Amino acid sequence: MPQTAYRQTSANAAGAPEMLADYRQVAAALAFMAAQTGRRPGPDDAARHLGLSPEAFRQLFLRWAGLTPAAFLAVVKQARTARRDAPGFDFAPPRQPRDLAAVAESIASGTWKGGAGQRLVFGFHPSPFGEALVVSAGPGPAGSGPAGSGLAGLGWVDDKAAPGRAATDGKHGGGRDGALADMRRRWPKAAFVQDQDATAPLAARAFEPAAWQARDPLRVLLIGTDFEVTVWRELLAVPVGATTTYSTLAARIGRPAAARAVGAAVGKNPISFVVPCHRALGKSGALTGYHWGLARKQAILGWEAGQCQDRSGIRQQPAP
Repeated sequence: MPQTAYRQTSANAAGAPEMLADYRQVAAALAFMAAQTGRRPGPDDAARHLGLSPEAFRQLFLRWAGLTPAAFLAVVKQARTARRDAPGFDFAPPRQPRDLAAVAESIASGTWKGGAGQRLVFGFHPSPFGEALVVSAGPGPAGSGPAGSGLAGLGWVDDKAAPGRAATDGKHGGGRDGALADMRRRWPKAAFVQDQDATAPLAARAFEPAAWQARDPLRVLLIGTDFEVTVWRELLAVPVGATTTYSTLAARIGRPAAARAVGAAVGKNPISFVVPCHRALGKSGALTGYHWGLARKQAILGWEAGQCQDRSGIRQQPAP
């Protein structure tokens, strides 16, 4: 598995500030290139926008994704436009790394009742895609909740609400408070308790590829309607490095005419990255919407492609 330039396991891990700073620059570069009209800007244009030399920009992407900026953009474009002979998926890389390996338990939203009587533990942790909000669900009073504990929510912290990011619906702003408000809105009757130590192992298991072990699957709790849970389970079947479309997902669940409803269910996914809603694209290959911003969606797709490139032995390492 790829060896990153910084650890990703806890807020106090060596290298976490650098990792978060690198992601902010990568996201800013991707947002800049996406926002331009007319001539499509290239890596050198984005480097100038960030005030970096071309070599410093190259090292930024190599450090963060293990790919040069040009290679990063190429693999994302390929995932969006290529159609490989991959049964059930619209695109799959030539080689795939270990998958995240999640095992899902579903809880009907009707029985969950907005989280009434439930205790949800949350924490904020660094990740390759910015600071993450990790939410764990466990047993409620008198064992009313699910047995054991599992990942129930995963979102992202942005500095502020902005077009294309979370919170553009006016319900809340950015920052940690905004990310937490987004989760509270999903389960308004639950008791949210912060415990960094309790959620740190879930963050490490989700974001550190070396921890992606099938013999130790990550337990996730899918809390939604029967239809939403069906769509989310189908998303879990899309492997790292692959992409699919809303219409393909609809066909796979036996509802070929329900692509729009599938898209809505994908958009309501509360467990970002682990339940990979970012791997769902429009029929044309367009990124379409993403609750946490299109720049982040593109960044995740490119980062995952970097994991696949490493497996094939052609991952490009930063200069010492």
